[in-house]
Amino acid sequence: MRRLRRPHLPRTLRGQLTAGLLVLVALACLAVGITTAFALDGFLTDRLDQQLSASGGQFAASLEHESTPDADNLPDTRGQSEGTFGARLLDGTPAQAAVVKDRTDATVPLTSGDRRALAALPVDGNGHSVRLSGLGSYRVTAIPGDDKDVLVTGLPLRPVKETVHRLEGVEAAVFGVTLVATGTVGALWVRLSLRPLRAVTATAASVAELPLASGEVAMPDPVPVGDPHTEVGQVGTAVNRMLGHVGNALERRQAGEERLRRFAADASHELRTPVANVRGHAELALRHRSPVPAEVRRALDRIQSESERMSRLVDDLLLLARIDAGRALDRGPVDLTRLVLDATDDARAAGPGHRWLLDLPEEAVTMTGDEHRLHQVIGNLLANARSHTPDGTEVSVRLSAGPGAIRLTVADNGPGIPARLLPEVFDRFVRADGSRSRKGGSTGLGLAIVHAVVTAHGGTVDAMSGDGPTEFTVTFPAPPPNPPDGEDATA
Repeated sequence: MRRLRRPHLPRTLRGQLTAGLLVLVALACLAVGITTAFALDGFLTDRLDQQLSASGGQFAASLEHESTPDADNLPDTRGQSEGTFGARLLDGTPAQAAVVKDRTDATVPLTSGDRRALAALPVDGNGHSVRLSGLGSYRVTAIPGDDKDVLVTGLPLRPVKETVHRLEGVEAAVFGVTLVATGTVGALWVRLSLRPLRAVTATAASVAELPLASGEVAMPDPVPVGDPHTEVGQVGTAVNRMLGHVGNALERRQAGEERLRRFAADASHELRTPVANVRGHAELALRHRSPVPAEVRRALDRIQSESERMSRLVDDLLLLARIDAGRALDRGPVDLTRLVLDATDDARAAGPGHRWLLDLPEEAVTMTGDEHRLHQVIGNLLANARSHTPDGTEVSVRLSAGPGAIRLTVADNGPGIPARLLPEVFDRFVRADGSRSRKGGSTGLGLAIVHAVVTAHGGTVDAMSGDGPTEFTVTFPAPPPNPPDGEDATA
């Protein structure tokens, strides 16, 4: 069964207002046209009834003389208009019927239907509409005659219908021009009236494109309000009030983030020295030649291990604080292929129970960046795959360089990341539970550092996971091609 298509309605407010205006004007024109057509039809019909009443059945009464041999007793057509119909009924049956043509009468043949229609006319002197098969539509009146007969006189309705149809044609043309003019002027007027609303829309669109999640945000200028008593003015006032609230909230958030960054940086700086001292004293005590009880040695080992973990945590916090503060990283040529090889060798040594697969291009992949931090990115991704998957897991590392982009992919076939944690996996101090539980002294900053360093290099990092395989993809913009030999690179 073929489904009927719904008409396409305008989607914009301007289109809906213009369409609504046209519909209202069209309905008004239709109402005016129908009213005037019925009014004119009724007026002209009343005029016919007045003419019939004024004739007094003179032409119909003269029909009775047609049957006499006296030539002077012909039907009286004087003062009768062209097409006047007359009929004389005896005992309810039409005896004579004629119509005026060229100032003379002509006999009209009546069908059985015409006879029934004439016989059914009420003898009240009022006008009634009938249709005669040989003549068309007529307005007729029936009055009693002197010889107990019924005299029927009628005038054609064709001039009335032609006049009404002519009026309908004129109205259709005038209303058509009116609709076109109203649509054009109405569209321009609606467009002019909604111009402040377009400014509100542009401001809202610019706010939607702002990076509101983090960092300092410059809010756009307030929208022009105009008359606050209009709907557009009320919308502009509400938008300006909302922009003010959003701007204040962003300023307070930015101030809070700045305080947190300063606190993290200051605390990390202050912690580096005592942590280093604790670690140094623990190492010194473990190197002492005097016999140390096993419980004390075990405690010193734990102190050294935890101090090393605290040192890594402090270094990670300092790195994130520097990146958040906008401090530039080192810039230099980096061989990503060598970094991937070195980081995979380190991961293979730290996780011999895993299967490590490498997929590298034949030519070395190079870019400009901070070599130490990029090595940290690769190491953190591999450490994440090793720490949160069981032995026997296959971890594949793939590096590729295509047109416009360099991609590094680290994938494993482990248990996967819980769906509830996937949207925030790059946030700070986020740890998974279950199979990806905290293990090996994880600080929850590894993937946050990956995201921060990659973003600082102008790249992106994405994570895909489910109930099984997990894949992290790092994308860097490819460096511009080297100029041909002998060509000035600055030309």
